[in-house]
Amino acid sequence: MMFGAWGNRDHDDCVRIVHAALDAGINTLDTADVYAFGETEEIVGKAIKGRRDDLVLATKFCEPVGPGPVNRSGGSRRWVTKAVEDSLRRLGTDYLDVYQMHRPDPDTDIDETLGALSDLVRQGKVRTIGTSNFPAGDLVEAQWVSDRRGHERFRTEQLSYSIFDRHAEYDALPVAERYGLGVLVWSPLNGGWLTGKYRPGSEPPAGSRAATNADHFDFRADDARHAKLSRIEALEDIAKEAGITLIELALAFVTSHRAVTAAIIGPRTMEQLESQIGAAEITLSHEILDRIDEVVAPGVNLHQTGAGDRPRALTEAAYRRR
Repeated sequence: MMFGAWGNRDHDDCVRIVHAALDAGINTLDTADVYAFGETEEIVGKAIKGRRDDLVLATKFCEPVGPGPVNRSGGSRRWVTKAVEDSLRRLGTDYLDVYQMHRPDPDTDIDETLGALSDLVRQGKVRTIGTSNFPAGDLVEAQWVSDRRGHERFRTEQLSYSIFDRHAEYDALPVAERYGLGVLVWSPLNGGWLTGKYRPGSEPPAGSRAATNADHFDFRADDARHAKLSRIEALEDIAKEAGITLIELALAFVTSHRAVTAAIIGPRTMEQLESQIGAAEITLSHEILDRIDEVVAPGVNLHQTGAGDRPRALTEAAYRRR
């Protein structure tokens, strides 16, 4: 998501970052059509040219891809079949390993979406289908619809999960495990909070999420901001005693969960990639995990704004009023 207009605008630098990640052993690349409204997919397409077979390529559909008619989004058969062709063209490939529905579409029956996605699998344009930001109830419903209607079933779920954002432990992660879904975790650093870059009484660094998108991860929500700042030092002490960085602690924490398949990192710079990539080799002890639980209890969510995981019934009045 950090490649293009929403982050690093230097396409050549973004390509170098992807190549460095692949050379280091990362084998999955996740993006979405909505990221910089297609520009990110174009950058990824440049980066994987000649290396397509080296990785699992995943992208997403459903979110509005820029201004225009309202039917340029959602889970309708019309949009699914159009969106996948657009993504394939931008990515420079003839198939996707994982095609994910970016979030539930309350205006479209999931049966219609699954039918369209199943056709893409049969056509060879998509290998596997998945979801992102689906509540546990929607995950279960989709599995039952697939079973009853003979559709391909969702095989993966992508959700937000971090030390500061543990709501998924209540039901989404157990449900994903119950149905054998692969789980890709987004924002394991909680929008930069778990890098240690934000300090009490200090202005956020230029170019950081707090400086460019303050509403997204509680930088303006006083209660949540104070709750997070008050816990950073304790987490840094735990990391120091474990002989690792706070970033490595945060990434290793999410991959320690038995239901999690992989943590998605979103580096904007080569330096950020280098600071995160070593976490793949770290396994946290039960003692360390217990100490993290003491700082932020299981299931507790310090992320008050709930970016990315709030259903439309909460964010849009039209979905809760006649």
